[in-house]
Formats: sequence, structure tokens, C-alpha cells
Amino acid sequence: MTSVVPARAATTAGWLHTDGARIVTESGQTHTIRAVSWFGMETSNCAPHGLWTIPLDEGMRRIAEMGFNTVRLPFSNECLAASSTNSIDANANPTLVGLTPLQLMDTVIARAKAVGLSVILDRHRPGSDAQSELWYTSGYSEQRWIDDWKMLAQRYKNEPAVVAVDLHNEPHGAACWGCGDAATDWRAAATRAGNAVLSVNPKLLIVVEGVERQPDGSSTWWGGGLAGVATKPVTLNVANRVVYSPHDYPASVYNQAWFGAGDYPANLPAVWEKNWGFIATRAIAPVLLGEFGTKLETASDKAWLKTLVDYLGKTGISFAYWSFNPNSGDTGGLVQDDWRTPQTAKLAALAPLLKPTTLPPVTPAPTATPKPSSTPTPTPKPTATPKPTATPKPTATPKPTATPTPTASATPSPSVPSTGGIAAAWSLQSAWGEGYVADLTVTAARKVDRWTVSWSSPGATAIVSAWGMDCTLAGSTITCTGAGWAAALAPGQTVKVGLQVAATRAPAAPSLSSTSS
Repeated sequence: MTSVVPARAATTAGWLHTDGARIVTESGQTHTIRAVSWFGMETSNCAPHGLWTIPLDEGMRRIAEMGFNTVRLPFSNECLAASSTNSIDANANPTLVGLTPLQLMDTVIARAKAVGLSVILDRHRPGSDAQSELWYTSGYSEQRWIDDWKMLAQRYKNEPAVVAVDLHNEPHGAACWGCGDAATDWRAAATRAGNAVLSVNPKLLIVVEGVERQPDGSSTWWGGGLAGVATKPVTLNVANRVVYSPHDYPASVYNQAWFGAGDYPANLPAVWEKNWGFIATRAIAPVLLGEFGTKLETASDKAWLKTLVDYLGKTGISFAYWSFNPNSGDTGGLVQDDWRTPQTAKLAALAPLLKPTTLPPVTPAPTATPKPSSTPTPTPKPTATPKPTATPKPTATPKPTATPTPTASATPSPSVPSTGGIAAAWSLQSAWGEGYVADLTVTAARKVDRWTVSWSSPGATAIVSAWGMDCTLAGSTITCTGAGWAAALAPGQTVKVGLQVAATRAPAAPSLSSTSS
């Protein structure tokens, strides 16, 4: 990797705007966004994942020292309206337990800023259950989407660490670009939402992703198609605010036709240029490659990443790597399953784009983080909560019916009462070829000092991590005991805890055994 520069004061870039193909600071200096996604606030946890293991400050500091200057923070509208988070360990993050998701977002932004990181807010999902084709669903209207964006724009209006809003993650399926159908025209919807955000804070960058199906009928990644910008760009009421943001993945995520070309990987720059690179080449607007990532296990993926890093370096295009999290099933992350050990091969591959640094010591997180804006906007009324999934994936496929995402449990295991005083329900959140994530919801009928739940999980090989409990694997039986913030329960108290298991398959609805004392 590149040499580490001396310790520096932690400062963010401040407000940004665009100038042709460039993103620039208020003083006019070219600024390349070097971001990484830290997901979790769009899932049923309503909190960045890994806070069951590491302190928030530790994660932010690690991201900054890796050489990134921005965090892309996915969230769901469901979580914005929620009253609580879960899966945060009180020992690792004592000041975060008990915060609402919005209060936690305040704190995440403040702690990113403390180490010099800017933040891109990414509306990843409407509900916490799954990615949606369009920017609205039957449970979350377009107006709800726009109102929530205006609320966030107001909340962080005086916080220059929040530099951009990614309006909607990965439009696909029926989503079209400039087709004129109000129900499906993503370009028109992005224009409406972008103008609404800028009416509140005209200093924000408006990040607009592409669509799956290009105007010529060809297909690419979900959110990856921006060919329509050539003739139908997004024009907002405030100039110099639009940044276009495709997503791109390797063959291990989905085997697109271009991976089988005889001149692969030399053909890739032409593919990128046709789909989205031309926007920067022609100086129409800046481009931010909003997601790309890989487990880096195959020769094809290694060739893809090297070619992409070279392309980004030559063009100066900004980027956001997917992801910091190790629990992204398709791509893994930049740290190993302990959330601490760096994935050195990936960081070495990304080294030409990064600027690793050494930060001076930071002060502990404050016990309370004030809202960046003194004029809060009421939280929209929550809608009915759909069943959540826990591990988001960089889902991408030209066929909406053939998606490489993990499968999710249709129904949780029924709640199982115990003569010892607790009831437990098991729910599969996501599963992939190498493991699964599951939640336990535990309710105490009386005061409980200690509780244990066990179930059979054929194919399990190891417990990767757990939050709110300590788990062991003996044969095919997993036994979990409440720990930390979820160890002792008051009468009537309910906690949601969880774990990640390395396994060849996940149980559908295992029978639970529980005890308490």
C-alpha cells in the first residue's frame, strides 16, 4: 500500500458542488469522494452492523485510516420512524443504547466528522425487508419518500459533514429513464425529489443512480444504466448539484455477458464508458461509482477489480466501495468477521485510489450528541412494519426474477414458552451459500437473571458473531445465553438479539428449547 502520511487534524471537505465533470469544494478545489458503505441502518437492526462487536469510534477511525474520506450510510424509511434500535452491545457502545434510529444517525454523523469523514445519506430501502424496484411501494408512498428527505435535509442543514443524498438505491425492473410514465420514470421522480431536498438545503449534492434497463432495451446492473443521461439529463432548480451514480459488480455476483468476451478484461472500459463513464468524459456532470465490491476469490474478479481501479484512477471518478461490513454475502467486506482485522488483499488492490493516514488520538464519544439543526421536523408516522431481513446484498441482475440475493425466511419459528419464565421466537433474516443471520426475540414473563435458548442447525460449522448473547456450537446444536445488555430481563421486557452462523444451509423453522433463572 501507499506510504502513511503523518498524523493530521481531522477535517472534512465541507460543502461541495459540481463544475463540469468535477466535484469541487467551496474554494473551487477538485475533490474526489473516496467512500465506503457501512450498512445496517436499512435493516431490522436500524443500526450500523458490527456495533455488537466494535465501538462506533473504532470503526470510523479504521475507515479513515484505511484512506477513505467519506462514509455512505444506507438507511430505510422504516427505521427513520422507528422508536428503537437493536443489536448494539452496551459494553462496546454504552452511549448508543437507548437512542432512536434518528438520534443514532446524528451520532454516527458526529463521530464520522470527528475523524475527518464526510457522510452520504443513502435511502437504501423503503421498508427494512428488501430492496424495491421503484422509489415507492404500497406501504411507502412517493410523498413519504420526499417528506423524509426534506426532514433529513432540514435536520442536517447546518452540518457540512453531510455532503450528499443518494435518493434511492438501485432502481430496477419497471424503472425507466425518461420514458414519460409518471409511475415508473425514475428520471422524473429524481427531479421531483432533488428539487424538494434543495428547497430545504441548496448546498447538498443530489446523487442520482441509474436504472437496470437502458432506453435502447439493453440491461445492466440494478442502478447501473445511465445511458439516457446523454439526451435526457436531470435538471434541477439549483445548478451544479447533480452527481450520477452507477453500480458495478464482478462475475461472482452475476455473470453478465461481457465477462465472457474474448478480450476480457480489456473490454471493460468500453462497457463502463457506454453505460456511464461518458457522463464524466463529456463533462456533463461528475460520476460517483456508488457501489462495487468483491470477495476477490477468483481470477475473473481480480482482473475486474484491477481494471476498474485503473479506470477510476485515470478518470478521477469518485467512488463508494461496498462494503466495510464483513457480513455482505456476495462481496464480504474490508475487515474480517471479527470486524477488526483488515482484508489486506482487498486494500492492496484498492491502494492506488486510497490515501491512508494516521490520525491523532481522539477524545471519547460524548454521552449525548445534539441534533445538527435546531429546528427539528416531526418524524413521519410509521406504517405497518414488514418482516425484516438482516444482511443487505449488492443485488444486481438483468433479470428481476433471477436475483443473486440471499434467501429469507418466510415466517419465523413460533414463539416457544418456557416453564422457566421466557418465550423465544427464532427468525431467519438472510441466508447464502456460506452461512446465515438469524434473530431471536426473547420475552420475559417474570424477572430473569439468566436465559438460554438452543436449537438444531444441521450444516453449521461455526458461530461467526453474536450480539446480545454468547453462542456455542456443539455438533449441530447451537446454544445461546443472554449477555451484556440482553442478559437480565425485567418482567414483560422483550429483547431482539441475533447471530451470524457459518453453515452450508440454514434451518427453516427450528424447534427451540429455552431455560431461564
